[in-house]
Amino acid sequence: MKKSIVALAVLGSFAGVAAAQSSVTLFGVVDVAARYTKANGQDVYSLASGGNATSRLGVRGVEDLGGGLKAGFWLESRINADAGTTDSAFWARRSTISVWGDFGEVRLGRFKNSTKLAYEDFDPVTATGLGSVENLYSDLGTKAGLGRYDNQVTYVLPANLGGFYGSVDVAAGEGSTFGKSYSGRVGYKANAINVSAAYMESGVDTKYKLLTLGASYDFGVAKPSLIYTTTEFGALKQEVWTAAVTAPLGSGSVWASYSDAADKSTVASTKYKASQFAAGYVYNLSKRTALYTTVSLIDNGEKATFNLNGNVPAVAPAGDGRVGGFDLGVRHNF
Repeated sequence: MKKSIVALAVLGSFAGVAAAQSSVTLFGVVDVAARYTKANGQDVYSLASGGNATSRLGVRGVEDLGGGLKAGFWLESRINADAGTTDSAFWARRSTISVWGDFGEVRLGRFKNSTKLAYEDFDPVTATGLGSVENLYSDLGTKAGLGRYDNQVTYVLPANLGGFYGSVDVAAGEGSTFGKSYSGRVGYKANAINVSAAYMESGVDTKYKLLTLGASYDFGVAKPSLIYTTTEFGALKQEVWTAAVTAPLGSGSVWASYSDAADKSTVASTKYKASQFAAGYVYNLSKRTALYTTVSLIDNGEKATFNLNGNVPAVAPAGDGRVGGFDLGVRHNF
């Protein structure tokens, strides 16, 4: 009885929000895959959430304020659909409020920073699942994080600039030992071409820095892309190159990517190299439902111990070891 009363109260609160807004939308993704991974001779069979797109639940709303001005909110939570749990703060994927118009958009709250949005644009799987380009990215031991920041203020350029786009972010430290974070992005996208550059810097004394460049061209029969990303923290430095291609095939698309990571530090003891090959196919059953499969292999050189995204239970590859995986899943958007 108590559970029913709580459920009715929650639904009533959403109804109240809907009445006060021009529009409110409940949305999400449920994505689960059967997965096999192997490292150091250890086999792992599992069900995994988010093999092609991160499973999530969200609610967003927009109010038209008149004169071309709008306001809106966006709340989004990651869900482990295989277990019905979440492994972070409930609205950790996104919790923002925005005002936008002809001047662009001002956004306040937690969301991806400009650098993550930049390299995701050119990764065929948008940094998700076994084939994620982030599998070889390193924060160089800083725990700086590569993607989302709390307490972030973002300005996004308006969309009517003849193909030019961009954004800048400032994330307040608010007591964090790592201090403030700054990032920005500029790009040009028109017809078949898309090029972008983004830079991020965070830290108090020694700065953690991330630079990423990306480019793609859609030939119709195939869309190749390139990504170059470098991270630095004091004497430590990493460079990652990624070449990828996506092509339509039947009622879906096929993709493949190759990444090469190398330690470029001035500290000789950290030197390593690693590479990743990944490929997959997405078959669309409808506009909202798809079947997919992904295969990925990381070849770690000496001292490199990169692992596959979502390899749970974790199989930690040894230096100079390989880790591979395969999954088959279904994704539904609502």
